[in-house]
Amino acid sequence: MAQPTHDVVIVGGGPAGMSAALVLGRSRRKVLLIDAGTPRNAVTLHSHGFLTRDGITPKEFRDISIQQLTKYESVSIEQDSVIRIDTEENLYTIHTQSGLSYIGKKVIIATGMKDHLPSIPGLQEVYGKSVFPCPYCDGWEHRDEPLAVFGQGEKVVDFTKLIANWSRDLLVFTNGPMNLSVSDLKELNTHNIGVIDGHIKGILSTNGVLESVILEDGEVFKRSAGFIMNVDATQSSTIPEMLGVPYNHHGGYETDPHGLTCVPGLYVIGDATHAFSGLAGAAGEGYEVGVSINHKLVKEEWNMPG
Repeated sequence: MAQPTHDVVIVGGGPAGMSAALVLGRSRRKVLLIDAGTPRNAVTLHSHGFLTRDGITPKEFRDISIQQLTKYESVSIEQDSVIRIDTEENLYTIHTQSGLSYIGKKVIIATGMKDHLPSIPGLQEVYGKSVFPCPYCDGWEHRDEPLAVFGQGEKVVDFTKLIANWSRDLLVFTNGPMNLSVSDLKELNTHNIGVIDGHIKGILSTNGVLESVILEDGEVFKRSAGFIMNVDATQSSTIPEMLGVPYNHHGGYETDPHGLTCVPGLYVIGDATHAFSGLAGAAGEGYEVGVSINHKLVKEEWNMPG
């Protein structure tokens, strides 16, 4: 029996992918969402900044999203990993790890990014729990606390200025050569922000809550939370690259303002294009791209026979 053709196949079940699935389902489109179940924010205790969902856990957000999507009979969800996508005659064949394949007219890649932390002992235990990459997501909960800022080079100065919006009790840990100019150091010192350039021996914590940063020379600095600048991130999926989509200067895939790549019918949204867009930003982008795709399908179908 021939495989049914989906209007849109969405790869990735984060806020961007699920938001796109919702608007397309409400547009009476046959949608398949394939998700591997390995979200970038799995280490996060609570997500903030999304109106009506401020403080929600990632699991709650996902459970509510799936519950709402399953109300639409044209939307189906599969837990699987996509390993290859082939294109032929304006259709896409999506191949999965489990050996199944699906056909779609349009494809949305919403697989996000993977974070790679610096090799600081103890950092993995606090990341997403009391040390964070985004102050807009977690700064409010740690306002006026003694905070650590991890990073080096001239960019850490601007990052520290941003963190100072939430707390003025800051110490910058460069974990080695600070690579800061004399004027940068003077500027930070003027605001009573110290810069610690010793190598970090480890981070002490209890149940994910930062307690202190210990240097190799034995010096200990008490901190209750922190923010980290230099988290490297790579694409969770290389499928767009395999199909010929280039990267932009953020390390994301290059698209037009509506998420369309240089490959006709292939869209990339969310963190996979911007490196980081946040919960609200990713959901908003998913909605916008879903609307754009439906408009495209309407135009393509208008003069079709039958």
